[in-house]
Amino acid sequence: MRESSSGSDGVSQAQQETQGTSLYSLFTPSNGCDGVAGGAPTAGVQDGAPTKPPSPPVAFLGGSGERAPCVTGLGCAGEGTGKNRHVSQAAARLEMGSLWEEFNRLGTEMIVTKAGRRMFPTFQVKLSGLDPLADYVLLMDFVPLDDKRYRYAFHSSSWLAAGRADPAAPGRVHFHPDSPAKGAQWMRQIVSFDKLKLTNNLLDDNGHIILNSMHRYQPRFHVVFVDPRRDSERFAHQNFKSFSFPETQFMAVTAYQNHRITQLKIASNPFAKGFRDGDPEPCTYSPTTTPHFSYGQQ
Repeated sequence: MRESSSGSDGVSQAQQETQGTSLYSLFTPSNGCDGVAGGAPTAGVQDGAPTKPPSPPVAFLGGSGERAPCVTGLGCAGEGTGKNRHVSQAAARLEMGSLWEEFNRLGTEMIVTKAGRRMFPTFQVKLSGLDPLADYVLLMDFVPLDDKRYRYAFHSSSWLAAGRADPAAPGRVHFHPDSPAKGAQWMRQIVSFDKLKLTNNLLDDNGHIILNSMHRYQPRFHVVFVDPRRDSERFAHQNFKSFSFPETQFMAVTAYQNHRITQLKIASNPFAKGFRDGDPEPCTYSPTTTPHFSYGQQ
């Protein structure tokens, strides 16, 4: 799949201007709402602070009353009413589901750094139900799960609420670099967001996703039909379908707190081979076996 260059906001010119449709016009408050689905806190900043970047409208994110029941590995789909036929049958299956579930049982943690850190496990999905000849843009965003800040209690190996959440980081979305592409191309192989990076740098100008450390987040995946009609903005609420997978929820941290998370990441991440004790071969993850390794520096 091809690469495309991105500007400082992580959105390439090809992604913003496609078949006469300005994708950014679909992410402005004038299209309905300026917030997030399911009653989650708004991803913005406090009054008096600089204006946040526009966030997707609730119609796009699968707002209240538009959710289908969650199914492990298939996630929750924001169905909505009157969806365009090009997205109404879209389905997404989470890859590496058993690994995500094992991390989730322990309490998944994702590292955020000033320079940006890639996620592990990597968010990957297999798509079906798209129109093979239609153009689609794929993107992700991250929403807070609650309005709390947390701390890790080492004596009980658990996370405890430590007060109200910090002011929300600037809201951003991450466009898959191969967008836009035909439905046939997206369905042909696994879609991987391996270029996505998480940062805690509020002044980041690299287009990374900005998160607050010690806060909980839910990744969300969105399929956007590129409507070729000249008045496509009128139908913005019909051209989206969104998916969230509860097993991908995580705590943003600057250093791993739970040593079991550290161990599982070392055991299952092929790029962490150097941290394993006496393992000359690449480690193959199996949810039915318990890996053996030494604790290593991250």
